[in-house]
Amino acid sequence: MRIPITLACWDYDRTRALADGTVRPEGIDLTYLNLPIEETFFRMLRHREFDAAEMSLSSYVTHVGAGQLDGSALVAIPVFPSRAFRHNGIYVRADSHATKPADLAGGTVGVPEYQLTAVVWIRGILADRHQLPITSVRYRTGGMHEPGRIEKQRLDLPSGLDVAAIPPDRTLVDMLLNGEIDALYAPRTPQPMLDGGRQQLRHLFVDPRAEEERYAAETGIFPIMHVVVLRRDVYRAHPWIARSLYTAFEQAKSLTEARMAEVAANPYMMPWLADELERTQSLLGNDFWPYGLHANRATLEVFLRYADEQGLTPRRLQADELFAPETAENYVI
Repeated sequence: MRIPITLACWDYDRTRALADGTVRPEGIDLTYLNLPIEETFFRMLRHREFDAAEMSLSSYVTHVGAGQLDGSALVAIPVFPSRAFRHNGIYVRADSHATKPADLAGGTVGVPEYQLTAVVWIRGILADRHQLPITSVRYRTGGMHEPGRIEKQRLDLPSGLDVAAIPPDRTLVDMLLNGEIDALYAPRTPQPMLDGGRQQLRHLFVDPRAEEERYAAETGIFPIMHVVVLRRDVYRAHPWIARSLYTAFEQAKSLTEARMAEVAANPYMMPWLADELERTQSLLGNDFWPYGLHANRATLEVFLRYADEQGLTPRRLQADELFAPETAENYVI
């Protein structure tokens, strides 16, 4: 008998085979719920609605820290459906005096949520590499385009951080346009830029991709954004589910990797996909989107250091503490 499992996850090429049933996790009757990521995170963190779900790495790490590991309600498997460089997620007004991160010191920065994974990476990278300490700016939280966004989890932040919510009827994009904040750190592009309003807003980095490629070449890091979590009660009832899901995610990703390498007929609407794939592999290696703890340990340890330095965890967690132990090592024949 197969165990029924609901999985909430967005529509990725690397998970498509799970969504359409091409890959079936061993022993599991999977219901794949294709939901927007913000909705998935909110519903899983607040109400535990799903058996398994894609989850913000930062939200999960914060949750684990607050729950003191085994006391937490969720447990992860080392599957990372979303990764992204975030140098392109720093926005300022077109007429801003800021031409480099250090120019923001003493100013006010808008963030949708303080604990947002993309924002944790941005703050950490700017502190490590661009002379902008975490405490050198004020942080204001709220919705980018719609008012009323709040932190998904309660945060117990150190006293040295200046973090506060914007008024409930305001949005971060409007405040940036009006000069009430100096910059915006966000994973989504502000709507005015999508509408062609680059005379109003611009990226802080003149060439974000060049900065991102330099960062990748010098650090070997391709930042992890999301992880996959199980409800701990589901995991405790059937511990084997963790490994079964992990293997299925690996199989689904392998199918996408093979499809991307097809050159006889382009499976995607990208005219230079083969060249782009070669460029990416030359920088990040052939397996540039790895799953598993071993291949991602260094990246995870950097993120966990950032989470600790930014007051999101009561102590610096270790990568081994995040995942179901059944998924942390491979058997050898």
